[in-house]
Amino acid sequence: MFNKKWIAGFGITTMLLGSVLTGCSGGGDDTAKEDKNKDAANEEQVEITLAGWGSSPEEADLLKQVLADFEDKHPNIKVKHEVIADQYMDVIKTRLIGGEGPDVFYLDAFEAPGLIETGVLEPLDEYVNEDFDVEDFEKPLIEAFQKDGATYGFPKGYSTLALFYNKKMFEEAGVEVPKTWDELREVSKALTKGTDVYGFGQNAELARTYFIAESNGGEVVVDNKANFADPKVVGALQPYVDQHLVDKTAAQPSDVGAGWTGEMFGQGKAAMVIEGNWAIPYIQNTFPDIEFGTAEVPTINGKQGTMAFTVSYVMNAASEKKEAAWELMSYLTGKEGMETWTSKGFELPSRKSVAEKLGYDKDELRGALVAGAPYATVWSEGTNLPIIFTNFNNQFVSAYLGDQTLEEALKAAQETANKEIEAQQ
Repeated sequence: MFNKKWIAGFGITTMLLGSVLTGCSGGGDDTAKEDKNKDAANEEQVEITLAGWGSSPEEADLLKQVLADFEDKHPNIKVKHEVIADQYMDVIKTRLIGGEGPDVFYLDAFEAPGLIETGVLEPLDEYVNEDFDVEDFEKPLIEAFQKDGATYGFPKGYSTLALFYNKKMFEEAGVEVPKTWDELREVSKALTKGTDVYGFGQNAELARTYFIAESNGGEVVVDNKANFADPKVVGALQPYVDQHLVDKTAAQPSDVGAGWTGEMFGQGKAAMVIEGNWAIPYIQNTFPDIEFGTAEVPTINGKQGTMAFTVSYVMNAASEKKEAAWELMSYLTGKEGMETWTSKGFELPSRKSVAEKLGYDKDELRGALVAGAPYATVWSEGTNLPIIFTNFNNQFVSAYLGDQTLEEALKAAQETANKEIEAQQ
């Protein structure tokens, strides 16, 4: 059944199921064989639509290359690539409602639970054969696109978070790269120079602190509702806030006039930040004089933790070209296509074998990011995470700035979030 959250008032067009990639029957004599070969050569080309959001020119060129390779190997399938520049999910949902959705499209793990619930995505398990090797995907990444034992998408790539550190600042301060969160807090004190340089650049938002919030055994989301007022969650996040308000060895980008922690780090305003794979080419290209390294995120209470952000290819359940759509999806997320797509390092391969083949698991900068994939918390938790996320951020930043206690902020945020969730049910 379709989710009334975003399709109320709309009718659903009849889904026409079928394959356009049909074979030709053959006879036993030479004439029949000739006819079969002639028919195959003249088989009508199938066009399928692939929709996604925009990317950098370098990534766009990579995708063009992968799609060209696919079409060379599948001459009877033509891929029409559509770039949706603004309001991507709103446009996709509107098209799906109107029966004009693309055959294949990008889906962020953050949005996946809600869209899976509506029934607009095609379950993919019946299309998969042994050669596709599902076990090769990093487990947390693929689980983000599964529900009730069915798989609705295969991740095209991902990034975890890692600790980025300024080598020169560490050498001058005479400190080692922290391996625990307590060490990070202490090291930050030695690295901080008033308000000119902070030991640690922070992100005061749930997307970057979710794994920290759950490090004491609490849960941010329970039964698809906000639960971050739980004392265990508050207690886990308190040291993060205290480092800013009490130690004064941490700051957020806006405190130093930066737009994000990658820029803050590149400008030399923070000796450490926790960032993703996307920060590597940014820092190298924008701040080429910065010598930096990466390490796995410091442990909390003896446990490893990080976040993972991933996007999958999914199939429109109403597509009339499902077999062709699967051919495309299986190539893009297969070992060959994924190797080309991730060859420049803009995105990490969600397949373990591809990461190993490209050497990312042992890479000086990307190795720490790859190492975090098996234990990462994927940014995806139930259909109401968008509401939970927004309300958490609205109040958490006030606690981060010292306008109210963290306990008060998270209690208010939880109450508001759950009222909104109940109102839409």
